[in-house]
Amino acid sequence: MKTMMHALFIALTLLASSVFAADLKSAKASGLVGEQNNGYLGIVVPNPPSDVQQMVNSVNEQRKAHFAQIAAKTGVSLDEAAKVFAKEAYERTESGHYLQDSNGKWVRK
Repeated sequence: MKTMMHALFIALTLLASSVFAADLKSAKASGLVGEQNNGYLGIVVPNPPSDVQQMVNSVNEQRKAHFAQIAAKTGVSLDEAAKVFAKEAYERTESGHYLQDSNGKWVRK
């Protein structure tokens, strides 16, 4: 449990410190992107603007690197670290923003 809490704390830090925080919030509010069920950011709309795609790629690279650090420090797998983050992201997602359900379908919270 302590390991998972540590992973969760680090995951929250990652999201809060994202250099794309303002753009990310705007993209989420516009329904362009949402939180996937695997801990990564996803594109909700077909053919998104290139800057949105670049932002998603960058955020996901940062998340993957952070998940790897969490996994190395806590002894959990990369996927387990990402799943902890996904659960917390689901809880923190604002009403009206998109989430990916367990079947991979985009739904508004």
